[in-house]
Amino acid sequence: MAHSMTGFGRSEKVFDTRRYSVEIKSVNSRFCDISIRMPKLFNFADSRIRKLISETLVRGKVDVYINFEDISEGSTEVIVNAGLVKAYSDAITNIASITGRPDDVNSSRLAVFPDVLTTRQKEIDEDKIYAELEQVAKEALDGMQEMRYAEGSHLVSDIIDKINSLEKIKGEIEDRAPKVIDEYKARLEDRIEELLADNNKAFYDEARITAEVAVFADKCAVDEELKRLTSHFAQGKRILAVDDSVGKKMDFLIQEINRETNTLGSKANDLEITNRILLMKNIVEEMREQIQNLV
Repeated sequence: MAHSMTGFGRSEKVFDTRRYSVEIKSVNSRFCDISIRMPKLFNFADSRIRKLISETLVRGKVDVYINFEDISEGSTEVIVNAGLVKAYSDAITNIASITGRPDDVNSSRLAVFPDVLTTRQKEIDEDKIYAELEQVAKEALDGMQEMRYAEGSHLVSDIIDKINSLEKIKGEIEDRAPKVIDEYKARLEDRIEELLADNNKAFYDEARITAEVAVFADKCAVDEELKRLTSHFAQGKRILAVDDSVGKKMDFLIQEINRETNTLGSKANDLEITNRILLMKNIVEEMREQIQNLV
């Protein structure tokens, strides 16, 4: 069954003193576009995380949010920028000398000056950290895939219902089309009867009437379009039954269905058929929007 491109998954796990949380959400996109926001600690794993996601997701704009916390003692060290501290101190002493004011800036005050103190994560075991992160990311992916599958199943079911509706309308047009020609011939004959007086019946040409009806029938013939629509509807159901990426195939097919529907509309010389074609076009447009969300 096809998957939707819309989904959300979240997972959180604790390993010893390390807490990981991963959130993944996706929306429609023609390609697999992955954006990752994570602590600098995981920069080494960026390409591996992207590969993990792209191997699972075929299409969609994917946003990944990774949070990490290590509460163990000694996991973080504070770095003092000694050169910057000395520069600040010398500058403050110089200011005091110039202004004649006391130099009352102590070390505590110096510590809050910009960039004097920075924190840094101590050396980590990258393989171990990534193995833990991968577990959490996979759980988030699985959760999102479940949501995408459920949404995809709903979309496919609804699209198939719409195809069935289109088939029903197509059948109504098939039933109506021959009657249009018969009604045209009857109207033409009635009109000629009104225009020709009894003494002018000698000028009545049955062959000319037949020729006019033949030209009209040729202009509004829709057999080929209806046959192609029958084929497209059957193909659509076959595509949707496959557990694979179907979005692009269905997108192309819906263009073909729309083209045949437009051709039917251009040939319609009957109000009833025109009304049915307008209904078909509305359904096709609804299907187009839904198909944009299929992987």
